[in-house]
Amino acid sequence: MKRTPLTLAILFLALTASSQNTRSQTQPPPVVSPEVHADRSVTFRFRAPNVKEVAVSIEGSSKPLPMQKDDQGVWSVTTDPLAPDYYGYSFIADGVGLFDHFLYRASEMHVPGAASLSWEIGAVPHGEIHHHFYKSGVVGDDRGFFVYTPPGYDPRGNQTYPVLYLLHGFSDDASAWTAVGRANVILDNLIAQGKAKPMLIVMPLGYGEPKVLEPHSGVFHDPVITQRNFDKFREALLTEVIPQVESAYLVKKERNARAIAGLSMGGSESLLTGLNTLNQFAWIGAFSSGGISPEFAKDFPALDSNSNQQIRLLWIACGTDDHLIDLNRNFRNWLASKGIKHTDIETPGAHTWMVWRRNLTEFAPLLFR
Repeated sequence: MKRTPLTLAILFLALTASSQNTRSQTQPPPVVSPEVHADRSVTFRFRAPNVKEVAVSIEGSSKPLPMQKDDQGVWSVTTDPLAPDYYGYSFIADGVGLFDHFLYRASEMHVPGAASLSWEIGAVPHGEIHHHFYKSGVVGDDRGFFVYTPPGYDPRGNQTYPVLYLLHGFSDDASAWTAVGRANVILDNLIAQGKAKPMLIVMPLGYGEPKVLEPHSGVFHDPVITQRNFDKFREALLTEVIPQVESAYLVKKERNARAIAGLSMGGSESLLTGLNTLNQFAWIGAFSSGGISPEFAKDFPALDSNSNQQIRLLWIACGTDDHLIDLNRNFRNWLASKGIKHTDIETPGAHTWMVWRRNLTEFAPLLFR
């Protein structure tokens, strides 16, 4: 029988519809996860019919939550109500940690809270985030940094602003403080409430030695590579990033208008850079500092009670459940033995962004007063 083009088209459509119906009957429905409920409990689901055990590890929780499998091979568990926040999480399937494959950037969920929380986007004026790229002569690679400009910043105006140099931790990149730390949202809210001075935030890449990111690099165990990482970062910040910022933006250029702070590796970089170049920075913050040597006198050879004349604020914070709490306490004790004034902050929490968002919320209002 001769088939016309119309007959062939109808046959093709019929076969396509039949194929789609067959696939819809054989493919399981999509998994909804995480699902945040009205009472702030969260249901996690993970399809893995061929594994024997699955749990979910949630930021801020002491141990992973075991999950139960249904007859479709979907594992699930519902938490108790959680405090409003952003939570990182990962699944553990037969002992292997996995990101949620339904998320692009990372496994993070939002349990919404009141508008009064500093990291919640509110009906306030918002600043802008700018991304810059450059070739580093110090490190020898192509790298970038982010700049937050506060609401009302006018590049054609006359008003100049102080600057906070805000550093990320190991394994993160220069986007971490905005993508996860919510630094721009926190500053928008604090400025709108009159709690913080309008300021720029500069967020550079924190690696002076890119090899530290390679597997088995020895960073934080090999003192040579660790020191090179810190030293080259400081050089790149002082000779490349700061000059670019001060050339491109309306900022104050005196030390009293410069602050430096960071978390984990970035906390150590803030201390090593800030306290060893007090001619550049008057405000220094360290959140859960890690990677710094316990030989404090060697790392800070010029620091003594006379340094108090230059330090406007030395703010050292760590969560009480953080594995780095002893290192931070020992450093604060050493500072006290040298007669160096500083502010000790200990809060509940471990080595997590939940602690560091709160650190920034408390630290930023103290600056440039």
